[in-house]
Amino acid sequence: MTSSPGSPDTPGPSASPGPTGASPGPTGPASPADATAADAPPASSASARPLRPLLARGRDEKHRAATPLELFFDLCFVVAVAQAGAELVHAVAEGHAGEGVLNYAMLFFALFWSWVNFSWFASAYDNDDALYRVVTLLQIAGVLVFAAGVSKAFQEHDFLLVWLGYLIMRIALSSQWLRAARNATGAERATALRYAAGVLICQIGWTGLLFLPEGARPWLFLVMAVAEMCVPVLAERGYTTAWHPHHISERYGLFTIIVLGETIAAATIAVKSGIEENDALDELLPIAAGGLLIVFAAWWIYFVVPIHGRLHSNRQAFLWGYGHYVILGSAAAIGAGIEVAVEQAVGEAHLSTLAASAAVTVPTALYLITLWTLHSRYYKVGIAQQLVLPASALATLASTFAGRWAVLVAGLVAAVTVATGVTLTARTGRRAR
Repeated sequence: MTSSPGSPDTPGPSASPGPTGASPGPTGPASPADATAADAPPASSASARPLRPLLARGRDEKHRAATPLELFFDLCFVVAVAQAGAELVHAVAEGHAGEGVLNYAMLFFALFWSWVNFSWFASAYDNDDALYRVVTLLQIAGVLVFAAGVSKAFQEHDFLLVWLGYLIMRIALSSQWLRAARNATGAERATALRYAAGVLICQIGWTGLLFLPEGARPWLFLVMAVAEMCVPVLAERGYTTAWHPHHISERYGLFTIIVLGETIAAATIAVKSGIEENDALDELLPIAAGGLLIVFAAWWIYFVVPIHGRLHSNRQAFLWGYGHYVILGSAAAIGAGIEVAVEQAVGEAHLSTLAASAAVTVPTALYLITLWTLHSRYYKVGIAQQLVLPASALATLASTFAGRWAVLVAGLVAAVTVATGVTLTARTGRRAR
């Protein structure tokens, strides 16, 4: 939860493969000219050529940061995330929690995986020329088509628009990999071609969602999700791709912020509607306060450690990157859970107080334990610091049984978690001095 004294906060010299990254080529001593080229960002002025070779960028570039296009991409993606969250609320509030969670898990994976693929590719190859921008905007169009089909997928099990939106995104990504292959040679070119082929082959597999009976679709999802995650492993045989540790950790952090912001927005609208339509301020105030504390703590805990310092090896990168499916999915589900708790408090949801409370506490606990597993635990000093987040996750689950005060209790647990982490870290720092 907190960074220990002397914790590494800069990447080591080794290459860092990622889910869809790309390498600048074989490593070796860099010449002064190479260093200068690596430090320079891609040309983006009006005088620059509109089309430039799509070449791998250096993983040692200084001051590498997310671009306005990447931020625009994230904001458009969160539109689809919001649609999935809204449908999850409706399903849970109507007493169909199992079906709703399953549909949410399936659709959120498609969104998450598309975002991951774009982000790692961009970290390695973004040259910001006109064609790169146009293809990225095409991916944005794809996610908006996807978002338009979320309601039908949830309510009518009609995945046509979802499949079409995903198809647009995958064709765009494959074209980027083919363009990268055109300017690469040897093993790097073979890796790019394997990525392009793997993405398209998986898309063919997803077509089964349109034809298989409803009972078989979850099994198809499981098979295809595994297949999608195997593409990077197979594509990188014989050639390890690389990406920029600072840039990719920033990309994940920014998307986490945007998802948490959407969580706050959705919960705020739900509380506002409940107060205006039902005059239920007394019932909703504990939910609003607890929900806000939970989201604040989620932000604090995520950003308290410099995770880019651990992103060295292939194994670390894959586990960390893939694991964010749970972090981001649970972060978005917290907002949906708060909405469910609000609807139950004003008598508009067909479920018990216990179930409505669990809609908030379960994703919160999942967020905490996954965050600890992926990176927080590597920056802890001593057993006390190590136990903070696991104990907080258990206490959050226990708060489910606090009746109408459950969300507030969970929020107080989250606040105590942050305070405890800060206190333990301060004590460790004083001892080190």
